[in-house]
Amino acid sequence: MFELKKSGDKFHFVLKAANGQVILSSQMYASKAGAMNGIDSVKTNCGNDDLWERKTAKNGKFHFNLKSTNGQIIGSSQMYAGESGMENGIESVKNNAPGADVKEV
Repeated sequence: MFELKKSGDKFHFVLKAANGQVILSSQMYASKAGAMNGIDSVKTNCGNDDLWERKTAKNGKFHFNLKSTNGQIIGSSQMYAGESGMENGIESVKNNAPGADVKEV
């Protein structure tokens, strides 16, 4: 499920797994339409392995970004203690995003 949220005059979204855990968070968008385009971009691009950026933070934790075809970050993950957790997070986005509903909260 994508949750679309308004914060002040900006919008952002999160993708939640079936267990309610946030698996992907977006940047802030100036408009609701921009955030909806971001959601569509996640749905469209999550199956393309070339668009996943896997990263290791200075503290040794792992995280990922999903990028659009123009290189912009569409969404980012939380920090994971292990590389396998990060890979499971990517798989969860791939499995959950394409058919996920959008709920405004």
